[in-house]
Amino acid sequence: MSTLDDIDHRILHALQKDGRLSNLALADQVGLSPSACLRRVAALEKRGVILGYRAVVNPDEVGVGFVAYIAVGLNVHTKSAQEAFERAITAAPQVRECHNITGTVEYLLRVEVADLAAYKHFHTEILGTLPQVNSITSYVVMGSPKDDRA
Repeated sequence: MSTLDDIDHRILHALQKDGRLSNLALADQVGLSPSACLRRVAALEKRGVILGYRAVVNPDEVGVGFVAYIAVGLNVHTKSAQEAFERAITAAPQVRECHNITGTVEYLLRVEVADLAAYKHFHTEILGTLPQVNSITSYVVMGSPKDDRA
C-alpha cells in the first residue's frame, strides 16, 4: 500500500472534480510548478492510484431513462457459481456496476436502460435466466440529488 501526501490528495481531489484540467491549471490549483505537477500525476498513474479518466454523460442524451439498483441473492455459494454469475453480469451492457457485498444477498447491481420495458427485458430475459440467481430485489431510482461517480 502506498502512502499519499497532502499534495497527492489535492491533485486527486481536483482531478476527480474535473479530469480535463490542464496540467497548468492543476499545478496552479495545487500549488506546484507545472513540471512537478506533471511528474506527480504520472507517478500516481504509474502506481495505479489513478486508474483512468472518464466522461460523465447526460443520461437523457444517451437514452437512459430508467435506473435501478438490484440486490441479487445466489442459490449456490461456491466460487464457481460466483465466477459464472460475474462473467454473465460482465457481459450484460445494462449493468453499469456490480458489487459483491455482505449481508442477506451476494451482489448489488446498478442497471441503466432506456425505460421500464427495457428493464423488464433485462430482469426477465437476462438476469432471471441465470441458473445461479435465487432472488432479485429491485430498487428504482427516482432521483439522484448527489452522484459523485465519474
